[in-house]
Amino acid sequence: ALLEPARQRSDMKVTHVAARDPAREAEFAQAHGLQAAGGYEALIALDDLDLIYIALPPSGHCEWSIKALEAGKAVLCEKPFSTSGEEAEKMVEASQRTGQPLIEAFHYRFHPTLLRAEQLLREQALGPLIGASANFCIVIPEEAGEFRWDAELGGGAFMDVGCYPFHVLRTLIGSEPELLGASATYRNGVEAEGEARLNFDASVPATARCSMVATDRRLDVEIMGEKGRLSISNFIVPHFGGVLTLETEAGTITEEPDPVSTYAAQLEHVAQVVLHGAKSLTGGQDAIANMRLIEAGRAAARGHRSPA
Repeated sequence: ALLEPARQRSDMKVTHVAARDPAREAEFAQAHGLQAAGGYEALIALDDLDLIYIALPPSGHCEWSIKALEAGKAVLCEKPFSTSGEEAEKMVEASQRTGQPLIEAFHYRFHPTLLRAEQLLREQALGPLIGASANFCIVIPEEAGEFRWDAELGGGAFMDVGCYPFHVLRTLIGSEPELLGASATYRNGVEAEGEARLNFDASVPATARCSMVATDRRLDVEIMGEKGRLSISNFIVPHFGGVLTLETEAGTITEEPDPVSTYAAQLEHVAQVVLHGAKSLTGGQDAIANMRLIEAGRAAARGHRSPA
């Protein structure tokens, strides 16, 4: 997802890869024309790298983001940002202390379709908002080594897929919600699926749903206002059919997605931040707030725990 769009750019080049297993590291390096760094510590110690992409399970995000930042590297860290709000605060503090950018890799956030939806809402296309919902419901196979089903590695539906509905609702509505309640079903010690009820600005109820066992695949978001409704059929990867629909009294407008991939759009944003000093759309207080909301949702769901 990242290597291909990076190869299309003249202002960045992926050069090294690191893994815990030297054999896997060497295999990946050879397959993609990279250099094997010799482990994580060796990678962040290299003096000719500007940016480290951390694609580890969430349990490794805090430690290695901070180490990379302290080594003078900018960081693109996979979602969810960390395993807790406390970890997120430590990561953001390290970014501020070192002066190095720390960007959360919510790739969907940088796509033209999402930016268009954000623009329409800021222009009051729907008038005062009255409700919203977002869903990321898919099947993640319960296979050996799949970190999303491993609590110690930061797995679980609220973490891996739920972080997106929480984030897109916060982004499009433009404020922080109150958590009214949450529920979940569990397998192997993690949420198999979950739902959170939110309230934005004391008057905009919203629902965030996530699942790793869904028979009905959903990756949509809907925002409702007094003047109409805005929806994106696939906000996660809109370049795969994420149609934006705006319905108002003036009629219905549908906009097909820009064909640029979310990962290419993400790399463009990263380049603007790292090379040109632009302000990042993710990370910072946004990342802390999202992790705090995930934490609160998980805690509330445990109070309404039911077996799968």
